[in-house]
This record gives sequence, C-alpha cells and structure tokens, in this order.
Amino acid sequence: MVEIEKKYRLTKPQREAVLRRLPEIGAISRGEEFEENTLYSGPTLETGRSVLRLRRAGKIATLTYKERFPTTSSIKHQREDETIIDDPGAMDAILDGLGFTPSLVYEKRRQTWRLGKVEIVVDELPFGLFMEIEASEDDIRSTQKKLGIKGLRTEHATYPQLAEKHGQHYGNVIESRFAE
Repeated sequence: MVEIEKKYRLTKPQREAVLRRLPEIGAISRGEEFEENTLYSGPTLETGRSVLRLRRAGKIATLTYKERFPTTSSIKHQREDETIIDDPGAMDAILDGLGFTPSLVYEKRRQTWRLGKVEIVVDELPFGLFMEIEASEDDIRSTQKKLGIKGLRTEHATYPQLAEKHGQHYGNVIESRFAE
C-alpha cells in the first residue's frame, strides 16, 4: 500500500484552533490514544529510508514496515505494510531472533479524525505538537484549505528523525518519552 500524507508542526494556539475547527468542517473524532513506538535496526533496513516499527496502543499492537520514496514535495509518498500483532512480546523475540534490535523508542498522544476519505491526526510528542493529513494530494490540499489555519508550517522530518534528535541515549537505544 502507498501512504500519502503531509505533516505540519503546530504551535499550541494552532493546535487548539485545529481541534476547534475539525468538528466545524464535519470531521468525526475517532478518539484519542497513547502509543509507544519501538523502531528496530537490522542488516536489511536502509537507515533514513526504511523503518520497521512495533507500535503498542492500548491492547492493540501493530508491526509496520515503511519505505519512503524519494521526493522534493512536502507531501510524502511511502510504501506502508502493517499487520496487527496479538503478542507484542513474542513479536519482539521473533525480531530479535532475526537480528533486529530496538534502536529508538518514542511516545505519542494521538487524536484521530475522519473527514470522508481523509484521515487527520493531531499528535503530541515529547518534542512538539503536530498534525498529519493522510489522503490523496488533492484531498490533502482541500482539507488544509477547509481548516483555514494561518501560518501552518510543513514538517519534513519524520518522528523517528525528531526522536533521535531530541531523545536520550540509553546504551544502544534512544528514547523520547513524556516526563512521568
């Protein structure tokens, strides 16, 4: 599957404006959840281009492989394959057995919204506030226009890149977690 999305870095007032505006334009809330994302390194993963992630959100765990396609556009295209995992501990052991080791962990609070075929997420991470719009390029532009938020700034860095930059080193693992 090809994922098409655009990410924005938000100020606190922009985040509040987005959350007020979403229901006004007909978006439906799908709820909020806390996530722990563990990224793995291994011999077959191309650093900076491909990611193997185990995400834990509530009682659901998802294993995802992503591979970014080269582009100069602010709207990124990437291969994304994922599956639900019943036992994340066993999956971690399987990955370890295959030579993949945890290299990066970051936490996220995510609010998910739906507007027709468009998914909008508003994220809080230890290093900032963000919004992602996932849809076709035309729907991304249309949704951004409907939101009407002034001064939105595109964020080109991935969450793993930002977590690596702002996280703490613990041995061979970088962690970006919320304060207790």
